[in-house]
Amino acid sequence: MQHDERLLPQMLELLKTGQHDIVVGSRYTEGGSVGKWDEKRKWMSAIATKFSKFVIADELTDPMSGFFMMRREAFESSVRQLSAQGYKILLDILASSPKRQRISELPFTFRIRQHGESKIDSLVLLEYGFLLIDKFTGGYVPARFVLFSMVGLSGVVVHFMMLLATYKTNLLTFEVAQAVATVTAMTTNFIFNNILTYRDKRLRGVKFLTGLLSFYAVCTVGIVGNVGIARYLFLNAYGWWLAAIAGILVGSVWNYAASAAVTWRKK
Repeated sequence: MQHDERLLPQMLELLKTGQHDIVVGSRYTEGGSVGKWDEKRKWMSAIATKFSKFVIADELTDPMSGFFMMRREAFESSVRQLSAQGYKILLDILASSPKRQRISELPFTFRIRQHGESKIDSLVLLEYGFLLIDKFTGGYVPARFVLFSMVGLSGVVVHFMMLLATYKTNLLTFEVAQAVATVTAMTTNFIFNNILTYRDKRLRGVKFLTGLLSFYAVCTVGIVGNVGIARYLFLNAYGWWLAAIAGILVGSVWNYAASAAVTWRKK
């Protein structure tokens, strides 16, 4: 009950005139207010609003608002381009629209929450950042792939730490230590991707275990592709570093695409 439901009839009347595509309940236009937010929440909202200007050209004081009404035509013009990242659907719609929308803002004061809990946490802010990346790059670099790759880099660190802990201490032979390190890195990658990259499709219970097994299978194929491509390029007189990068790219793209289709698929 944080939004002023008394604005709904006015929003509808403005849309019926045919002069507006979207009517937004705004906390920042003249007459609006964020109410009794603390300074941290005000600062976070101000920063998010400022960064939104990188992906939308529309004149709008409160693109982070979750209180708006729109014409069906405005929604249908952008729905197939939505990134579906994060929960700031208004920003996603405006950034995905092929044309500038005719927007009107109505002021309201944000009320104190009566029920439930705020969605704002560090993961939500991360999702917002990747929504901006997705729209800023025109969707050519999927936000999930960026996060998936970052998780993959953390797996490299885990791999070498495990290798040092088992091989350098003479606990295991190199071959066994390498295998243990590989499985450990794949496991941590799966856990982090399940928490971060695929937060909206998070696997739990039995599905967590079956998902982990499918992730192992996907990554095993990725490793074969990585080594195969790198070896082919290296044997054909390409530099070792170029061969290695090509192998990593092939393996990363395969792991991302295959795990999205197999491990975190949504029926």
